Amino acid sequence: MLVTKYSSTRRIALLASMLATIQPLTTQSASESDRLERLERAVEQLQKRNAELEAEVRSLKKQTAAVPDGKFKTKVTHDGKTYVEKAVAQAEKPPLVVLQRGPELKLVLGGFVQVNFEDGDVSAFEGRFGQTAIKDRFRLRRARINLTGDFAEQFDFKMEGDFGQSDGTSGNRTAFSATDIWVNWHQFPAAQVKIGQYKAPFGLEQLTPDTTLLTIERSLPTGAITPDRQIGAELWGKPLTGIWLEQKDLLTYYAGIFNGNGRNITVNDNNNFMFAGRLELQPFNGKVFGQPSFLKLGGDVLNSRDEAGVNISQSSNLLVNADGSLSPFTLPSPDERTAWSVDAWLELGRFDLIGEYLQEHVEGRTVNGVPPTFSNFTTDGFYVTGAFYLLPKKLQAVVQWQYLNPGQKGNDGLYSILGGLNYYIRGDDLKLMVNYIHTWSDFRQVNPEFGEDQFDEVIGRLQLMF
Repeated sequence: MLVTKYSSTRRIALLASMLATIQPLTTQSASESDRLERLERAVEQLQKRNAELEAEVRSLKKQTAAVPDGKFKTKVTHDGKTYVEKAVAQAEKPPLVVLQRGPELKLVLGGFVQVNFEDGDVSAFEGRFGQTAIKDRFRLRRARINLTGDFAEQFDFKMEGDFGQSDGTSGNRTAFSATDIWVNWHQFPAAQVKIGQYKAPFGLEQLTPDTTLLTIERSLPTGAITPDRQIGAELWGKPLTGIWLEQKDLLTYYAGIFNGNGRNITVNDNNNFMFAGRLELQPFNGKVFGQPSFLKLGGDVLNSRDEAGVNISQSSNLLVNADGSLSPFTLPSPDERTAWSVDAWLELGRFDLIGEYLQEHVEGRTVNGVPPTFSNFTTDGFYVTGAFYLLPKKLQAVVQWQYLNPGQKGNDGLYSILGGLNYYIRGDDLKLMVNYIHTWSDFRQVNPEFGEDQFDEVIGRLQLMF
């Protein structure tokens, strides 16, 4: 040990110097008593110096104990004649400590990253071909970080932002922006109040988290018709919680009021609001042939009055272009929208079957005597998804059939069939996905002068949650 070596060296040097002082005494011719007196004086000096060295050693030991792993640095001093090196204990920097500001009972930091490889007719199933075609690419699909927490006062909250939203196709999204920012009062499970920005309660696939979808991307009908995230408030809950606890999930309701003109837009487009509601029924949740199983049924309604300039297809495309391709539908004049949907999800052990039908009617409004500049239309579509675990909880095969009828031109429908595999390395926390999608365009088939009417795409994804 450094302290032991240091003190031993000092003691040897001191003994040598004392012996050098004592040695001349033996050669002198003084009396015996004189020699004894000098010897006693030398011993006293030696004991005094030894006590000083022991005190110094104890001090160094205390410094060493306060330093992990006995870390020292060399300090050089100068007394005007010589330089002296001395080992000095070096204090370690304290670790970084992050403390929560408020009195939360729980505070959780998390997030996830999704990276896509897209090859072929990229996003053709969303109508992106012809004049709206996208080239092959690697895509940072989502890169989100979030903070969730609970308060003792029966409040929970979430704040989330996305670094990977800008892909050149969604004009109102930037490289980083908020996704979910809300506060929920949950003191009464049957009547909870949620305020902020989040997904309006409409559409099973839209409300299913991005990280748990069975396909890489949501279907075109979901993207074209559902309202996605909005700023507003809702009343929701499970009314049977306090009455029939064993069947608390049998019934869930949502009723919300929102600005209706999209996420991260803090002003409303008019003095009207968008109303959205959802009702979920779970008539069965148990086991069939010893396998976990359930059946969920749902229905949604929506009504909104919008002004010119509002994008009514915020998650995908709806406007039919001259060549049959689709792009986001930004209203050229005011409208009123009414939409509804029904859905079902059946799980039988390793097998899942999910289906949803959606419809939306868009009608132009005359405002201040100015008639609408577009024709009324009704959009509808559906998807059916089936999935089966080839290896339980590890390898899953997925097929999907989807259809959207934009309803703006004759024969403007789009059909797609999807086949895919999901490999769960560590559940949804770490998984690989691959989808092959084949798409048909009715408009291109009827109007061959615009080019190909069938398209193929391969999408791969790596997902990491933390």
